[in-house]
Amino acid sequence: MIVRIMGEGQLNVADGHFAELNTLDDELLAELESGDEEGFRRTLGALLDAVRRLGAPLPDDALEPSELILPGEDASLDEVKEMLSDDGLIPG
Repeated sequence: MIVRIMGEGQLNVADGHFAELNTLDDELLAELESGDEEGFRRTLGALLDAVRRLGAPLPDDALEPSELILPGEDASLDEVKEMLSDDGLIPG
């Protein structure tokens, strides 16, 4: 799956890694709902780090459609809330 981190670029992440990413996404959703700014920052950083670690970066000139778009590390609680679906940032 092609994942875009806003402000950074795209990575190709194998479907087999989404269980790990969904665990972090669930934590992030709980922190958003409770307004836990510190936990939100920590978990958003961990989620983005996991995508970077597990994904293979696409070349800057690649024109692949992103199947999933994640906020950048500096996104606010409100900005991320606007991006959420019922499942969080990552469907499933």
